[in-house]
Amino acid sequence: MGRGMVPSDIGALVAPGDPRVSPDGSTVAYTVTTVDLEANQYRSQVWLAGVGGSPPPRPFSRGGEARDGKPRWSPDGGRLAVVSHREGAGSQVVVLPVTGGGEPITVARWPEEIEDLVWSPDGSRLALLTREGEARTYGPQVGGDRDRPPRRLTRFVNRLDNVGWTQDRPRRVLVVRADGTGAPEQVPGPGAAGADANGVAWSPDGSRLAWCQPVADDWDLALTQPLLLVPVPGREGRRAVTGREGSFSRPSFSADGRSVAAVASDPADPPRNSQIVLLRTDALGEDPAVLTTAIDRNCAPSLIGAREPVWEGDSLWFQVEDRGSVHLYRVDTGAPDVPERMVEGDLVVTGFDVAGGVVAFTATSATSTGELYILDRDTGAHTRLTTLGERLAARLTLAEAEHFTVPTVDGEAVDAWYLAPTGPTRNATLLNVHGGPFSQYTVGFFDEFAIQAGDGFGVLWSNPRGSSGRSEAWGRSIRGPMCAEDPGSGWGGVDADDVMAVADAAIERFGLDPDRIGILGGSYGGYMTSWVIGHTDRFAAACSERAVNDQLTMVSTSDIGTSFQRAYVGVSHVDDPGEYLRMSPITYARAITTPLLILHGDGDLRCPVSQAEELWTALRLLGREVEFVRFPGAGHELSRSGPPKQRVWRAEVVLDWFSRCLGPPRAG
Repeated sequence: MGRGMVPSDIGALVAPGDPRVSPDGSTVAYTVTTVDLEANQYRSQVWLAGVGGSPPPRPFSRGGEARDGKPRWSPDGGRLAVVSHREGAGSQVVVLPVTGGGEPITVARWPEEIEDLVWSPDGSRLALLTREGEARTYGPQVGGDRDRPPRRLTRFVNRLDNVGWTQDRPRRVLVVRADGTGAPEQVPGPGAAGADANGVAWSPDGSRLAWCQPVADDWDLALTQPLLLVPVPGREGRRAVTGREGSFSRPSFSADGRSVAAVASDPADPPRNSQIVLLRTDALGEDPAVLTTAIDRNCAPSLIGAREPVWEGDSLWFQVEDRGSVHLYRVDTGAPDVPERMVEGDLVVTGFDVAGGVVAFTATSATSTGELYILDRDTGAHTRLTTLGERLAARLTLAEAEHFTVPTVDGEAVDAWYLAPTGPTRNATLLNVHGGPFSQYTVGFFDEFAIQAGDGFGVLWSNPRGSSGRSEAWGRSIRGPMCAEDPGSGWGGVDADDVMAVADAAIERFGLDPDRIGILGGSYGGYMTSWVIGHTDRFAAACSERAVNDQLTMVSTSDIGTSFQRAYVGVSHVDDPGEYLRMSPITYARAITTPLLILHGDGDLRCPVSQAEELWTALRLLGREVEFVRFPGAGHELSRSGPPKQRVWRAEVVLDWFSRCLGPPRAG
């Protein structure tokens, strides 16, 4: 029996991802990501594994300090294109021979991250998704920002968390020769100025590229994103655009080129379960065929970076969130009434591919950071090809949580989980609330829960109303009462009721000490933490992280707040600021008596650090017990993908706070 997980074990995490099957179905290329705590960096390498287990998994791209990823097979299976970070800043596209010998070829160097790449059908070119470099737009940062000219902002969507300013350097599509003989060339399209391109796919005949991008001048207000079909440079043809209605992403062509599959969502009216849709390339003005309404689940999990729908003949494969799991589904485009679940169980499918008759996927479970699997379609079983998590599992005690449900007044039950301490018990419990709100805690491995349990805390979490992974009505139940369509309780309504009901049920079910429970969460989970302690003093301590504390100021300062907050509240903050304040934890600061730790990153653009400053200032003036910890330069994703050292420090700060407030470990 190993010990419980501690914060420094973040440096031992290993995870596979982005599996890609060779055209002949014999080999899977995938990435393996590790953590280098000393260098405060993430490392990634491309590996290869034989589908039948031979040859065994082996490194393919260069290791060491490199970061290689996004492996993409050439159409003939003889080469792999990889996005690499090998020489200073920026990224490169390197084409490496897999069969037949030869030397690697660097076909493109770019100052920004190359976010995706796809081969042309004849293997002669690659399409890339990337941004223009900041230095090219505003000059080199020799003397810092003071040496740069001012920015003229014309759209609400002008910057992104962990990306920075985007209005003058939108994500765009480029094409480059795969033999390294030419520079990347931008593909001109009808996209609106400042709007990002999303996804890229090459038509089977090689004549056109498909991507999704706003085209209307008011795209930052209308929030529509049509599908574009654009001739490849050097090829004749006309541009085609879907109608003004609808928002699409992640396109992929059928083998005959007559259809494009995509993910459909509605960012102007959230939350909605994303759907898999089909558009005819010769009739883009028609309404798309929706293939997934029957399952009433979110078909594009955002937290794990779901990929585009993958074609196999007339079928499409895609990921689906379902009550804490992420499963793999297939739907026949000719008979879409009954999408079929192909990979199920208590796991989270983090990546997949289908080619050469083979289905490969990566997945994590409660006690595994992730492995690579091959699906047996006849039995539904899956064969594991890797053993990446065995070293960590041998060192640590990683336990499965107990799942239970808690009824709500409308008859549906909230999914909840309790993880008993794996270290010396404190006889104290931490109640976690997830972000989003349209997101879900999964049944997969989560380092934060393992660390809390390893430090002796019981760990409790749930997916209350407003979460994803359930029906669309479940997710929309916390829209504000002033919403014209599907009005609900608003944030801090039935969602808060569910969180408290889970705490009550767990106290009774597991015999928890009701006087030794802490509550914590990040982003929307931070909101819920701040909200709950402003309405009850039942918790012994709290930690509100990167939270929304003031809806009224959030709507004007967040990189997504203008549209996101307005859609949930149901009215503009200009027309009714009082409704925003009614749903703001800062309004109830005087009622907060629970000892509170506030965590925030100075570089957070999603929930700006001013959200923390407002609550900290109010509680400090009121003489409450409050501490404020700021992480220099950290963005919104600090706890999941932030600098490794900051992730370790953050975990230590949280454990120290609750240890002081809830007491040290107890014997026995």
